Amino acid sequence: MSTIRIYALLASAAVVALVGGLWYASRPVGDDPFAQCRTAAIAGGADTLGGPFELVNSAGETVTDKDVITEPSILYFGYTFCPDVCPLDFARNSQAVDVLAEQGYSTTPVFISVDPKRDTPEVVGDFAYNNHEKAIGLTGSAEQVKAASQAYRTYYKAHDDDEEYYLVDHSTFSYLVLPEHGFVEFFRRDVTPEQMAERASCFIDAAS
Repeated sequence: MSTIRIYALLASAAVVALVGGLWYASRPVGDDPFAQCRTAAIAGGADTLGGPFELVNSAGETVTDKDVITEPSILYFGYTFCPDVCPLDFARNSQAVDVLAEQGYSTTPVFISVDPKRDTPEVVGDFAYNNHEKAIGLTGSAEQVKAASQAYRTYYKAHDDDEEYYLVDHSTFSYLVLPEHGFVEFFRRDVTPEQMAERASCFIDAAS
């Protein structure tokens, strides 16, 4: 095998590792009912990502994924003290929900905190509502948040939570989840509200 070929294979492996197990392909094949909608594939299959969770809503009530995902929803894992990325990403998701509404699709933006130490039910609830009147904000114990994060393969790590204004590193994917199907698609940060709405509507139609 040539030296160029070896370096090419190593570079490809590095790209896969950097996206935390999410890899990109043209279009998957097989018996996937959503194959015509996908622009990306998940290592191990879409059914290996997502799943049940138990968190706390803005009213301080413990809720499960069945309580929260009652219609097509766009999930995002972030934190309310985030200085730039989270507000922009969640605002984009909320704008996509409005674009979908104009097209006749009812969807919900969901914000799941990865900073349960500061993000109380009231704080995360206010953050969500200030972005969109339909938005749902969720937090929970450290264990509950960790379990939800692991289900969606997200990453987060607080820098130094002994400081008042500490930052939290975290992944920035958004996830489309359907009530009867669970996770079906993820979106990167460079996707626009219109692009997100176009892709989401394809999945919603395919699930009907």
